[in-house]
Amino acid sequence: MLLSKLIFLTTALLIFTLNLSAQEPLSEAIKQKKIYPIGKKIYHKMCNHNIDFTHYTSRDALKRSINDEKLCKQLGERELEIVTLYLWDIQRNAGVNALDEKIVLTKDEKCQICGMFVYKYPKWAAQIFYENDKHYSFDGVKDLMKYYFQNREAISKILVRDYYSQKAIEARKAFFVLGSDVLGPMGAELIPFEIESDAKTFYMDHKGVKIVEFHALSAEDVYAIDGK
Repeated sequence: MLLSKLIFLTTALLIFTLNLSAQEPLSEAIKQKKIYPIGKKIYHKMCNHNIDFTHYTSRDALKRSINDEKLCKQLGERELEIVTLYLWDIQRNAGVNALDEKIVLTKDEKCQICGMFVYKYPKWAAQIFYENDKHYSFDGVKDLMKYYFQNREAISKILVRDYYSQKAIEARKAFFVLGSDVLGPMGAELIPFEIESDAKTFYMDHKGVKIVEFHALSAEDVYAIDGK
């Protein structure tokens, strides 16, 4: 129980503050930085690794099963909440997430703006797809937007990576932080997020200048971050 007590003491204040049972969902930043790492430790140290996650239709059902069927060693309520969230979001959804949109790069794809090989910078990669089945890859959102402003007709989708989750998301539904202290392959960047609260967290942590939705981005915004 030493590990259990240590985890409890480490997370008690955190979970009390976050209130995992609240209606408002936790931000991706909080889950990635705080919840999932602790949940992973609990799972690997204290739980049965043969749990069939696909058997459950809800997170609450998984939580009840862990508790009732003793799938983990004795856990406090806070620990149970954390490990359930980790198992549901990460372990169970691993197969589901494999079906999500992905940014697939080949070694011969060059950024249409700067000419750099995009595959070398997968974390920053972004893509525009057109209705004629053509697509173009970029080594950052900044260069993608420079291309977009001159080639915005007949676009079928635009993919960028959420900075925290690294999930490929539709850029036209994303929130972008401008002017932060985080640099990409080509220097200053537009940092994309799927959830506005994550954008706000990043904005505060990294000295952002403003948060802008895709439809509100202008060419002036994009070129301004380069000081041009």
